[in-house]
Amino acid sequence: MKELIMYIAKSLVDNPDQVDVNEVIGEKSTILELKVAAGDRGKIIGKEGRIIKAIRIILNSASAKLDKRTSLEIVE
Repeated sequence: MKELIMYIAKSLVDNPDQVDVNEVIGEKSTILELKVAAGDRGKIIGKEGRIIKAIRIILNSASAKLDKRTSLEIVE
């Protein structure tokens, strides 16, 4: 899952070298924390949050296929 989010995020931003994904594995779920440059945060979120919603839908679909629960957060 981490590689999937890295690939999508690097494709969207102007500074792909500043993209970082931290994986926090819990008992029942996994949280992926996405860090991007301050200027690229808007590109990840998108107008009215449409892009981040689409990324989360892709993540949820991929996670369901593996019988896991994964969520995505944008951190500073």
